[in-house]
Amino acid sequence: MSPTRRLTTRAAALALLTATGCTSSGHSGSNLVIMANVTDRVAMSSVISAFRESHPKISVKVTYADTGVLQKQLPRQLRAGKGPDVFTVWPGRGNPASAETLGNSDLLQDLTLHRYAWDLPEDVMSVSGSGGHIDIVPASYSAIGAIYATNTLKSIGGRPPTTFTQVLDLCDKAKDHGKVLFALGNKTPWVTQLISYSLVAGTVYATQPDFASEMALHHTSFAQSPWRQALQKYLQMNERGCFSQTPLGTTYEQSLDQVASGKAVGVVQVASALAELRSAAPGINLSMRALPASDDPEQTRMPAAVSAAYGLNVHSAHTKEAKAFIDFLASPRGQNLYNSKGATLPAIPNSTFEADPAVAEVARRQKDRTTVPFMDQTWPNSTVQQVHFQQIHNLFAGTTTVSSALKAMDRAFSDSTLN
Repeated sequence: MSPTRRLTTRAAALALLTATGCTSSGHSGSNLVIMANVTDRVAMSSVISAFRESHPKISVKVTYADTGVLQKQLPRQLRAGKGPDVFTVWPGRGNPASAETLGNSDLLQDLTLHRYAWDLPEDVMSVSGSGGHIDIVPASYSAIGAIYATNTLKSIGGRPPTTFTQVLDLCDKAKDHGKVLFALGNKTPWVTQLISYSLVAGTVYATQPDFASEMALHHTSFAQSPWRQALQKYLQMNERGCFSQTPLGTTYEQSLDQVASGKAVGVVQVASALAELRSAAPGINLSMRALPASDDPEQTRMPAAVSAAYGLNVHSAHTKEAKAFIDFLASPRGQNLYNSKGATLPAIPNSTFEADPAVAEVARRQKDRTTVPFMDQTWPNSTVQQVHFQQIHNLFAGTTTVSSALKAMDRAFSDSTLN
């Protein structure tokens, strides 16, 4: 982010601190409607419970929806002047419900004048809006990685792998014990991307951290890059029996059930899945690790970035209540509540937060800077991610090749008119 934008944002935030009587229009009652991703149910429930206690006069109704539903239906509702007051928004750009896409369509209320905007770290601020504005409140800093049920891992005589060869060997060991190493719910479209991202973090971004910028300058492409090796390894893992027997017939929820029941040793998922697993299997011990993409541990990277974030409907009839909730979520208490049970890290850091031991490697890699952005947050339009979903599905269905899949993604990336 440019110094000008940073100063503009922080000056605006300071202006709010010295202003008086700053209220919003459109208030017509106290019923606040929130819509969040189903993967954030545990985290959001903790925040809402505390918010209700501190704001007893505000009635809160919350619903949860799958990523696919949110990305398809939510933008349509907002464009029609409808939809919830507060809702999940994806940081950066790259999908139909991302901060930049919705912000550029004037569907989000500008939150630049809120106090928390002054405290956003540089990398968080860069994906929190567009045009110098802060359009969302970032809630969690999350990661994508291999989540192991440690007792199940020990029962097969295994330990977290640090090389790709060790991953394949562990797949064999899990099969020898009547299990699979990773439950995989590719029937749920957004799940298809997670192993791609985990492998690309090592095959591409470890040596080409500016890969997305290089693509934008037409210096490289998906098809010409080690994305090819990542997808080949994805398929190699499937052929080796690393995954659920029928990934395209397994949902996200079913994949977590397989881990909770001990049928799978682990699952490659976002960190918020830790809370869902603990809810399904109280007492389960879990550990999240990077998924190695090569046999050089020094090249291993973990995708990690702002994960959950929320926006405020520009057409909301309950703006005052919605802003109160936004400010509560951005406070140290709100950030800590959201992340303490969701096994993620606060997107707005504070000194009082204690990281969950299950994500100790995420915290270490964040500090050591051996993380890479979520790939879709840097893509130029919202179609690339959707094409990626479909191409992974097609690869598992046997109806396309790695070369054709990457060419399809290149076509989507190059079409800058899409959003």
